[in-house]
Amino acid sequence: MGASGSASPAPYLRVAQLLRDRVADGVWAVGDRLPSRATLGTEFGVGDNVVRRAQEALIEEGLLEGRAGSGTFVRAPRERRVLRRTSTDMATPAPAGFTGTWESRSTAKVPAGQETAARLGIGQGDLCVVTTYEFFTEAQPVLLAVSWEPMAVTGGSPVVLPEGGPLRGRGVVARMRHLGIAVTRVVEVPHPVRLDRDQAQLLGLATGAQATLIERTHYAEDGRAVETADWVVPGDLWEINYAFAPTSPGA
Repeated sequence: MGASGSASPAPYLRVAQLLRDRVADGVWAVGDRLPSRATLGTEFGVGDNVVRRAQEALIEEGLLEGRAGSGTFVRAPRERRVLRRTSTDMATPAPAGFTGTWESRSTAKVPAGQETAARLGIGQGDLCVVTTYEFFTEAQPVLLAVSWEPMAVTGGSPVVLPEGGPLRGRGVVARMRHLGIAVTRVVEVPHPVRLDRDQAQLLGLATGAQATLIERTHYAEDGRAVETADWVVPGDLWEINYAFAPTSPGA
């Protein structure tokens, strides 16, 4: 029998650790471009594919970033902002004080799934308008959201698309007011989650990074839900701050 012992780590993991050590030791500073894969492969005695897998692992980890056509660089730490949540801020598409831009894409006549239907108080399969949002600062996505609105509420109206029509970008409260619907309550339920691969790639963060999923629902004065949304708030980029004015006893 051969001698017992632990198996050697995969070659790409060994190379990843060597690259990680060089960043930690200051050999490469933030913003530095790494040598080519061929150069690193020759130095470490491995093939280009091993170096590529090692770099991809460190990109997912958040230590490196790949720039199309330019190479692989040591990533700079991202600025952490405050995501303020107040009764007023919840009514707008963008976070309070947000100075970046956002992109949206709406799709009409999407059947509601079981969870969405339950949150909106509608039947499973009832049609909704679904809008996805990406919020950017310096051309980098920092916040993701997806919103559902029942077409029974907005269908056939000028405000059926949240980011189209006469009230584009004004938010749920203003658009519902245009339909004669008064939104009187907004409920947010935060859950700790981890970024999946697609979310992490969009945000330029590591797969599995901590985030908060905020389930937000707008309710009309008659108690019906008129919109519900999921906000993905990466912990590396945002601190969530809830602030509300106190009410007098008996108010």
